[in-house]
Amino acid sequence: MLCIKHHSTDPYFNIATDEYIFKHMKEDCFMLWRNDNAIIVGKHQNTQAEINYEYVKERGIKVVRRLSGGGAVYHDLGNLNFSFTRTGENYEMIDFQRYTKPIIEVLKELGVDAKFEGRNDLTIEGKKFSGNAEHVFKNKVLHHGTLLFSSEMKDVSGALKINPLKYKDRGVKSVPNRVTNISDHLPEKITLDEFTNKIMDYVINKFEDARPYEFTDEDLAAIQKIRDEKYSTWEWNFGYSPDYNFTQGARTPGGTLEMNMNVIHGIIQEVKITGDFFHIRDIGPIEQALKDTKHQEDEIRNKLSQFNFDEYFSKITKDDLVAIMF
Repeated sequence: MLCIKHHSTDPYFNIATDEYIFKHMKEDCFMLWRNDNAIIVGKHQNTQAEINYEYVKERGIKVVRRLSGGGAVYHDLGNLNFSFTRTGENYEMIDFQRYTKPIIEVLKELGVDAKFEGRNDLTIEGKKFSGNAEHVFKNKVLHHGTLLFSSEMKDVSGALKINPLKYKDRGVKSVPNRVTNISDHLPEKITLDEFTNKIMDYVINKFEDARPYEFTDEDLAAIQKIRDEKYSTWEWNFGYSPDYNFTQGARTPGGTLEMNMNVIHGIIQEVKITGDFFHIRDIGPIEQALKDTKHQEDEIRNKLSQFNFDEYFSKITKDDLVAIMF
């Protein structure tokens, strides 16, 4: 098994790396890696329904869809991620406890009473510090998990906080959990780098034929291609979302304003603007202009730029309208 300490912190590149070791490397792999400020959503989730849009926008948090199912998770540099790929004989290789056992064993050696609980979580004193997901294709499995070591908890909750009334869809919703950092439970404090090394040393010593591996220039070029063509694109991260209906309202200086939209594959299909506001001209052309537009702020602003809002609304601006669309 190839054991890789991956040094990139670019979320797009790193999720592409997960796909690369799963689909393009013949040997089984174990990899440790970190992302800088990102929300990673499950393959079957509605991205917009999982993120606190304004919080994510203000802080420049990247949003990336992964290959595996499950719920959305927040990554920062205080969170360590691990990935296993394995080729097996049949689908019995799907086993969350098998792949999380090394983590629990390392933590027990450090004096932390970590446990596997529920469907796919690791906990300390009933609080979650690790979520895990798996993806299977033919006779191969990709297992990856998070390890909250010293993450900013306000960002973990803030980035994923969403109003459940905005979206009605068939996407898989994330379930809020009480979370904790590993570092808060260590009898003797160590750094994240030291923790990373302990996990890597454990895996290399415990798994047969495990050995360190560095990506070649060819590997990195192939990963970059996957990153650029898939994982950094709106089409994958947002457009792949299940279809949904969106409703949100707000009070503005010109009265209440409500946006109602039907969205398919990330593209706005139907729009109805309602409320007790006063309009000057018929707002039908604005509703019509928003049809067939990506549910993406830059695209929406571009469509609305053709209108002088003072001619359509009384005391309602373009910013007011855009704000209630996310």
